[in-house]
Amino acid sequence: MNRIDILIVDDHPLFRSGIRWSLEQVPNFRIVGEAGDGGEAIRLADERSPDVILVDLSLPGMNGLEVARALKRRQPQAGVIILTMHQDDEQLFNAIRAGASAYCTKDIEPSDLIEVITRVARGEYLINEMVLSRPFVASRVLDQFRELSRMDRSSTGFFSPLTPREIEILDCVARGHSNKEIAQLLNISDQTVKNHITSILRKLAVNDRTQAVIYALRHGWIRLDEETESGSDTSTLGTLSRERNGRS
Repeated sequence: MNRIDILIVDDHPLFRSGIRWSLEQVPNFRIVGEAGDGGEAIRLADERSPDVILVDLSLPGMNGLEVARALKRRQPQAGVIILTMHQDDEQLFNAIRAGASAYCTKDIEPSDLIEVITRVARGEYLINEMVLSRPFVASRVLDQFRELSRMDRSSTGFFSPLTPREIEILDCVARGHSNKEIAQLLNISDQTVKNHITSILRKLAVNDRTQAVIYALRHGWIRLDEETESGSDTSTLGTLSRERNGRS
């Protein structure tokens, strides 16, 4: 069983102690640090390279979303889990933009939090499971895809670290195709598709397919055509909800 190194970021010592006690009961979990604010969280993350970082949404100084964004820039391999007192669609959308892998309320059962941490450590992007159940958030995510696509229509000549085949596969991902569908479309094996997606995530220093698509759209490497923008919302949302560590 692979060890999972965890950093806890919360400004309430009593809450941190309770979380730590719960997680230390799991044999393969190791708490590598606790922080009460964003500056300390960034310092500890740089020093100890945790696999998973639990971040309270309401932190003094830098708020949890700002901290999450900074942590993802500096530690792109780490999965960030946002913890909040109350679920809020606006904050959920902002957590997606910040690169969080999961978004949980603080009253989550310890067993459920352990499962979330385990799945996030595997590279899964659980926050996407919440998108389809919240129309406001789903609509804003799609709007961002469209805005990035329109913004980059006139962009040409950008350097891309991806191979032509990787761009082709990422283009299929943007259109909502599963790994199996991509394999059939390109006449390659499912494993080859998975290998290419792993390479894409590594080259772009992102931890999930959604971020890879947005990155590629922003740089003009792929485009969503008019049919995709206006008539394939369900397909794109399917990509968001199916994404699990590059598997569909």
